[in-house]
Amino acid sequence: MPSVEQHLPNLYDLVVCMTNAVDLVSPEVAKHHQRVAYLAFKIAEHLGLSFEEKKSIVLAGLLHDVGALSLDDRLELIEREPLTAENHAYIGAGLLQRFSYLEEAAEIIRYHHVPWAGGAGRTFRGNQVPVASHILHLADRIAVQVDLRTNVIGQIGAIRESIREKKNTIFMPELVDAFCEMSAQEYIWLDIVYKPLLSTLPDFLTPDTLELNLDEVMGLTKIFANIIDFRSPFTARHSAGVAGTAEKLAELSGFSENECKMMRIAGNLHDLGKLAVSKEVLEKPDKLDPSEFNAIRSHTFYTYRLLQSIKGFEIINQWASFHHEKLSGKGYPFHLQGSGIPLGSRIMAVADVFTAITEDRPYRAGMSDGETAAVLDSMVKNNSICPQAVALLMDNYETINDLRCRAEETAALDYQRIIRAPED
Repeated sequence: MPSVEQHLPNLYDLVVCMTNAVDLVSPEVAKHHQRVAYLAFKIAEHLGLSFEEKKSIVLAGLLHDVGALSLDDRLELIEREPLTAENHAYIGAGLLQRFSYLEEAAEIIRYHHVPWAGGAGRTFRGNQVPVASHILHLADRIAVQVDLRTNVIGQIGAIRESIREKKNTIFMPELVDAFCEMSAQEYIWLDIVYKPLLSTLPDFLTPDTLELNLDEVMGLTKIFANIIDFRSPFTARHSAGVAGTAEKLAELSGFSENECKMMRIAGNLHDLGKLAVSKEVLEKPDKLDPSEFNAIRSHTFYTYRLLQSIKGFEIINQWASFHHEKLSGKGYPFHLQGSGIPLGSRIMAVADVFTAITEDRPYRAGMSDGETAAVLDSMVKNNSICPQAVALLMDNYETINDLRCRAEETAALDYQRIIRAPED
């Protein structure tokens, strides 16, 4: 196994990966986060804000709608700004604030749908609203008005006038003035519709790449696992169970402490590509039709391609993305077989199957110990999953199952705490 003493990713790389993953939900919402981040940065730059302020605003822009956990939620936010818009902002902030490097971005996101209301928007429910939240709000509402089907330069006047009409009611006057001044620069608008827009954003953050250690990456990817799983109560606990099970199996297999941490990270991210699968398919209790099954079969491919962009994640990517490969070569999507499947990936496959069949879902109870053993034994016999990993699991069944249950109970509590609407 390659040494884990390798380059670790920085915060920006991981945030961009999640931004790209969220964009898989639908082409209709693709690149919205990037456009908002870019516009918010340009407004902040025009106002002369500090580098640290601009950095937090860019990070907030890239993640501002992660609390909108379904396609319908995202489309509603883009097409109009509903009275309940702050709900998703609070959810997003609740998800992100648990990671120290994203606390400032989370606070910006929490209030990014608060209207200015003649100055009343300086506070919300007794709390101070950061100016950065009003910048993000303005950038968001500018971005949603851009029609990608026609030349953007011809839209400048109408968008500018639309924003001016909401000066001092919806938007902070000073920010509207700053936007109107900078909007005369055509390159800004052309950047907004430039397809590889993300390629320009790293330049904003290069003075501070903020490389993360394994513990920090574990903490951040746990939040990403919540974003993946909390789209539905059907899946709200799954990644937590897989990550805990896989980490324990790795430990029992003789993996080093750092390798076990890498396995937990891989477990947190193994279903990242499911953001490309509709909530209706994920929640369907009946047998999937061929089209729906094909959508499910695509998710590990998307996980692989998304994680492939992160330097230092090569091993973690393999462990996360190959969990539906089979020793027989009949898995998907790469049809790896036998020794071509890394041990970490084989462990992840067993952890995923074990968690999926033992966890309770709203439409069915988890399998009993005997039923679980029979399913795993059958999969070993047809050369689907690793017999050694299954043997380790069965030899330590009670310990691993208790660990899985505790991890899933914690995730369920997190789900209930974060998903509830903000109190009036």
